Order: sequence, then C-alpha cells, then structure tokens
Amino acid sequence: MHKINPSKLHHSKWTAAQPSNKEKHFMVTQLLRDEEENVVEVVLEAIYSHREFVVPWESLKDDSVWKVGWQ
Repeated sequence: MHKINPSKLHHSKWTAAQPSNKEKHFMVTQLLRDEEENVVEVVLEAIYSHREFVVPWESLKDDSVWKVGWQ
C-alpha cells in the first residue's frame, strides 16, 4: 500500500498495473471534494486516449491496481 496525501494528488502520474485498451499511463487532472473540503474522488485522464475516469482516491493505494509514476 502506498502512503498518499490526497491534497497533493493533483497532476500526479500513475501507471495501471493491468492496462487495457492501450491505456497504461494516467494523470490526476482534478480532485473532487465533499462539503467539508475533503478529497473523496479523483479524475484520472488516460494519456493515450484522453478518456477520463472518476475513482475514489483510496483506490490509488492498491499496489495490485496502480503504480506511482509512469513505468
């Protein structure tokens, strides 16, 4: 598990552990916050296709799904 500060995720880079549709590298383009300004979700943009996905920020901690940086 990665230790992550959710407030510092904006523009961070991630690699999918099991890429699909040639989408391997991603960048966090937006932080979605709740009423109390806590980060609850992030918007990941695939570098190859520019498709965007909304995921809970905690899912980035899972080593079997995401790797920190572009690898």
